[in-house]
Amino acid sequence: MQECSSRRHFLAAGLALPAAGAAAVRSAVSAAAEPSTSFQSGGLSYRTLGKTGLKVTTVGFGCMITSDPSVIERAADLGINYFDTARSYQGGNNERMVGAALKNYRKKIVLSTKTQARDRATAMQHIDTSLKELGTDYVDIWYLHGRSKIEEITDELLEAMEAAKKAGKIRFTGVSTHAGQAELIPALVKTGKIDVILTAYNWTLDPKIGEAIEAAAKAGVGIVGMKVMAGGFRRLQPGDKNAEILKRPGAMLAALKWVIASPGVATTIPSITDMDQLEENFRAMKEPLTSEDRKLLAVQLNYIRPLYCRTCGACEGKCAKGLPISDILRYLMYAEGYGEFALGREHFKQLPPELQVVSCQDCSACTVQCPNGVQVSARLLRAQQMFA
Repeated sequence: MQECSSRRHFLAAGLALPAAGAAAVRSAVSAAAEPSTSFQSGGLSYRTLGKTGLKVTTVGFGCMITSDPSVIERAADLGINYFDTARSYQGGNNERMVGAALKNYRKKIVLSTKTQARDRATAMQHIDTSLKELGTDYVDIWYLHGRSKIEEITDELLEAMEAAKKAGKIRFTGVSTHAGQAELIPALVKTGKIDVILTAYNWTLDPKIGEAIEAAAKAGVGIVGMKVMAGGFRRLQPGDKNAEILKRPGAMLAALKWVIASPGVATTIPSITDMDQLEENFRAMKEPLTSEDRKLLAVQLNYIRPLYCRTCGACEGKCAKGLPISDILRYLMYAEGYGEFALGREHFKQLPPELQVVSCQDCSACTVQCPNGVQVSARLLRAQQMFA
C-alpha cells in the first residue's frame, strides 16, 4: 500500500528511450533554460508572484486530495507558504480541513481558494462560504475555477471579484485553467483584471503554453503551475517483467523540478497526501534539474503516451456521441493516476445523464484520433465501466 501512496516508489514503464520522445523532451526542457528571479533561504526557494508582490515558495501545496491535516501542518512547519484549495473539493469539506490545519499559520502563508460559480450572486455566496469554512477574514487569491475560454470570464464574474476585493474578502483575483491555455492565458492578460493564473503545466504539453506563461509573467501576472506530474501515473501492471528496474525513484521529482526550472512559473501546487511525498517535493527546491532527470522524463513520456490527455483541444467536438473527451480522461486520471476513485466518479456523475449512459462499445468505429497517441476509445470505455 505504501508503494502506491508514495512518489518515492514511482513506477515508470518502458525501458527504451525512443528517439522522438527523447527529442521532444530535450526540446521542451531546453526551452526552460533559467528560472525566473528567485532567492534561497534556509533550504527554501522563493519567487515573487507577479505584481502581487507576494513572496511564495517555489513548491506550494495542492490540498485537493489531502485528507491528513498533519501533512499540511508539517509543510507549514517546514516553511512552505502557498496552500491551495477550492469550494468544490471533497464536497466542501477540504476548505474546512485546510482552514483548521493552518489556523495557527494564517499570517505566515498565502492561501487561495476557487469558485465554479457562473454568475455574480453565486460567486459572492461562495466566497462568503469559503471564508467561513476556512476560518479566515480573507483569502490571498480567489480563482474562477476551471475555465478554458475567455467567454467564460464574464463581466459579472469580474465585477464579483472586484466587489470581493473592495470588501477586503480577497486580496488578488485569479483564474484557473486545465485546457486551452495557449489561447486563454494571453486573453486573460489583455483584460488587465487578473492578477494570478493557475494553469496546468508540465513537460508533456505544447511548448506554446510555456511561451504564453513567459509572456504573462513578463506582463506582471503571477503564474502558478498545477498538474505538474502529468497525471502521476506510477503503477505497474501485474506481472510486469521490468518491475525491479522500473521501481527507480525520481520521475515525479524530476517532473516537479522541470516546472520549477521553467521561466515565469512562480510556484507550483503538486498534490501531497503523505509525509513521503512532502519530503520528496521539498527536495525540488534544493536540487537542480539534471540530464538524468531529463532521461527519466523521456521514459515517462513514452509510458504515459497512451494514457495521458495533454489537453491540446484536437478532440473537441469530434465525438459522434458528444462526449467531452478531455474532461472524462481527466476524471479517469484522478482515479488511476492519483488513486482517487471517488473524486473521478464524483466528476463523472456531474455529466448530463444522457452522456453518463453512453458506451463506446456501441460505436463501430471511433471518430476521434488523438495526435499525441492517447488510446481514446479504450480510455473512455475504461472510464465508463469504472464510473457508470
